[in-house]
Amino acid sequence: MFPPSLEPVEVAPEHLVDRVTELSRLAALRLAQVEAAGPAAERARQLADHVRSYLLPRARSLDAPLLAVLLGPTGAGKSTLMNTLAGRAVSRTGVLRPTTREAVLVATEVDARALLDDGPLSTLVSRIETVTEGGRGGVAIVDAPDIDSIERDNRALADALVEAADLCVFVTTATRYADQVPWDVLARVRQRRLPLVVVVNRLPPDPTDASAVVSDMERLLSEAGLGEQADGALAGAGQPGDTAQADGTGSMAGFQVIGVVEGELDASGSGLDARRVQPLITRIDALAADRDERRALAARALAGALAGVGSLVHVVADDLEHQSIEADAVRRIARGIYDEELRSLADELRGGRFLREEVIRQWHAFVGADQITRLFSSGIGKLRGTILSVVRGTPPAPVAAVEAGATSDLSAVAMAHAAEAARRTAARWSERPITAELVAARPELWSPGPELAATLEARLTEWIAAIASDVQVTGQPKRSLARGASFGVNAAGITVMLSTFAHTGGLTGAEVGIAAATAVVNQKLLHALFGEAAVKEMIDRARRTLMETLERTMDDDRGRFEALVPAADGLRELAAALRSTVTELPNQRPG
Repeated sequence: MFPPSLEPVEVAPEHLVDRVTELSRLAALRLAQVEAAGPAAERARQLADHVRSYLLPRARSLDAPLLAVLLGPTGAGKSTLMNTLAGRAVSRTGVLRPTTREAVLVATEVDARALLDDGPLSTLVSRIETVTEGGRGGVAIVDAPDIDSIERDNRALADALVEAADLCVFVTTATRYADQVPWDVLARVRQRRLPLVVVVNRLPPDPTDASAVVSDMERLLSEAGLGEQADGALAGAGQPGDTAQADGTGSMAGFQVIGVVEGELDASGSGLDARRVQPLITRIDALAADRDERRALAARALAGALAGVGSLVHVVADDLEHQSIEADAVRRIARGIYDEELRSLADELRGGRFLREEVIRQWHAFVGADQITRLFSSGIGKLRGTILSVVRGTPPAPVAAVEAGATSDLSAVAMAHAAEAARRTAARWSERPITAELVAARPELWSPGPELAATLEARLTEWIAAIASDVQVTGQPKRSLARGASFGVNAAGITVMLSTFAHTGGLTGAEVGIAAATAVVNQKLLHALFGEAAVKEMIDRARRTLMETLERTMDDDRGRFEALVPAADGLRELAAALRSTVTELPNQRPG
């Protein structure tokens, strides 16, 4: 009954169900990670559908109803054959029938519920029309949409039914049997090692011509590796009486093609002459009548599916490993670009030239640069002693205005670099196959995230507040700061903040004018209040904290890109788990 490579599975049911359940979970996880279309996405969908729709339900029960799927191209006569098998008109017929959108299921009410409620067809309920008249207990037959339909959803439904089938009946015609699209579907039937019956419809009436078509079909099937998948009870069976050769039916070792001559219809015209497909009708009737026969075919189909699933799993695992390499590559691209823009931003901040001149002038007017400069000629000690009187002679500290202006300027320059990083990353990702469609579907990736500006401004406000806290802590033991209390902790914080940008190193009045002058005064004033060492520590902390804030913000924006690509380590781990699970399946033979 079974070819050597397709022996029934001898394994504890619990172990088999556990393994297949785990494989189903991993296949679904893989499918959820695939957004882009393409061969890898199709293989992921195929694996998930096959394990969920067929392997898991069949592993749980060999007694579940058998599902025979009629497949074929447009106008091949599937519906006519369906009506013949059902013994009544249950499916619309016609030579040109590319608009069929639903599959037609012929089954008893009990079997239909078993298949549709929580069985292999449960995810396809909305696309299946159920007919209970003509149903045979234990065997359900479904007429699938045309596999070469111009409607993509129709082709997808036909593909899904292939994954759920126990037996495939492939229907074609004398003029279309060599078309490429049907053979692409038959390649999946071969991968699944699915029991197969072939019906060639509309053969020419001349016996020699009919035999030539059947022989050529047998040759193509054999070359495609489909010969060993013939249903054992049909292999070698001839047509009734002496008409076998006249109607073109042929047989070869382990395989048979059923031929039907053009125009051989029943009296109603909606079905074939039943005598021409009697071997198939007899086989289905025998399955319906014999539980052991059904279990044998189910066991054979399951064994073939278990033996055949390995090759698909290993290819999907290969896809995952390839994707992990690509994921690493595109993440490095994003990280490299954002790091470059962060370094460029740091260089721009070190010069202090991004601050608007009116912001610096406001602060310059407050610190009374001319008066303080003259006092420095008397020495630091004298300045410390007279700081109170100096500060009292200045206008009120424009803390809020300068803080808002500096925050706004700093945010603007940082957002400009974030925008450039986003633009460059989107452009580079558009060139990579793994991310091109992701970027095309998300035009917002070409600019910074919509919340980034508000987030950055809030963080910069927190940064300035942290500087004021640092000033207060540093100045507690300093009597000079206490004596200059009217100067204020917040004003001192603004002085430190400005010093993180505009400092004396490398600056001259000829180069930056008011910025250089303000930088000199700020540093000397801070030295007078806190001492040179303390000032250096505060400014270093402020700069370090600022760069950490900016780095965190740039990382957040880069995260929009990275969130679209699964982590490479996770992809490799999933690939390994898939391989491990499939090698633990019984009778597993990849290849």
